Amino acid sequence: MKIMAALLRDPNMIHLDAGETARLGLGDRVVNQGPINLGYVHTMLAAWAGGEDRVLATAFRFRATVLAGDRVVAGGRVTAVHDDGRVECEVWLDVEGRGRAVSGTAVVGVRRRSA
Repeated sequence: MKIMAALLRDPNMIHLDAGETARLGLGDRVVNQGPINLGYVHTMLAAWAGGEDRVLATAFRFRATVLAGDRVVAGGRVTAVHDDGRVECEVWLDVEGRGRAVSGTAVVGVRRRSA
């Protein structure tokens, strides 16, 4: 996380020092950066839709922290399919054993299959 903190120019000590995280009551491990958590969901969407260019829009809400060593699973479900190939989805990132860390919505474009 130190490398990501440097790349994101995020000097917040909760990403670097487990003692600071504990002092703030956030657990005994450093906290994963939010943009990385969103990246897990975005990667899942791109893999499902057929490429990064297929992810047209996203909106996310942070619900809980992801800590160093946590196992996370990105998921989603289709909520609407449009004639123009746009697909609306509910998306999330769950921390195994602790619940939902990120929730949100996405719009992806899918290729139509020939008849």
